[in-house]
Amino acid sequence: MMGPAHSLSGAAAWLGVGAAATAAGHTMPWPVLVVGALITAGAALAPDLDHKSATISRAFGPVSRGFCEIVERLSNAVYKATRGSGDPRRGGGHRTLTHTWLWAVLTGAGTSAAAITGGRWAVLAILFVHLVLAVEGLLWRAARMSSDVLVWLLGATSAWILAGVLDKPGNGSDWLFSAPGQEYLWLGLPIVLGALVHDIGDALTVSGCPLLWPIPLGRRLWYPIGPPKVMRFRAGSWVELKVLMPAFMVLGAVGAAAALNFI
Repeated sequence: MMGPAHSLSGAAAWLGVGAAATAAGHTMPWPVLVVGALITAGAALAPDLDHKSATISRAFGPVSRGFCEIVERLSNAVYKATRGSGDPRRGGGHRTLTHTWLWAVLTGAGTSAAAITGGRWAVLAILFVHLVLAVEGLLWRAARMSSDVLVWLLGATSAWILAGVLDKPGNGSDWLFSAPGQEYLWLGLPIVLGALVHDIGDALTVSGCPLLWPIPLGRRLWYPIGPPKVMRFRAGSWVELKVLMPAFMVLGAVGAAAALNFI
């Protein structure tokens, strides 16, 4: 999938989680619903850190481009070192390490650990990075026409405001984890969800996605999971633009309404 579809699917997934929480009698505070949806929208771009031409590579200028090149080389090295006898030889690292359930869990756990050990500045940094990515994904046309500095300023300002809202009693800094010192421990959840939604989206495309690595399937550790090939589509095709993206918008709207008890 392309960046905008990934971000939309991520936001819709978190809003769906909010709807499920409400149905279960554990209504999510509205700031958590909003911030979680934005973080998931941004995190849904993160697995493409292994692709130097992806949306995330442009988000932070030379810094993100350089980081993407490093991750691509690391992913390629991991693939070569761990590929099974049935896995093909390949020359790049795209859709390998960062497109697995293990990567999703580790990045989510790392985010939670950073949030509770790094204090407010770590929380602000997490929010800033993912809000910038959310803008790049959800408002991609405006982001492309604007300067990077304006997008970064929007991300920084929004991060500061939203962190202030979450910090107020009852607004969700201690959502799910209420013990002293566990504020913002939940921030890892939208990171994991965003990465997994990205991987599932990529699994629907022609190339599939090695979501289950390092669990072996026969002679392959990097088996590209996906539906039957007749049901797959090419990234950026009309299926993605005309069917899936509108569907994500509708599902997100329904999820938000249900999460806020409007329906």
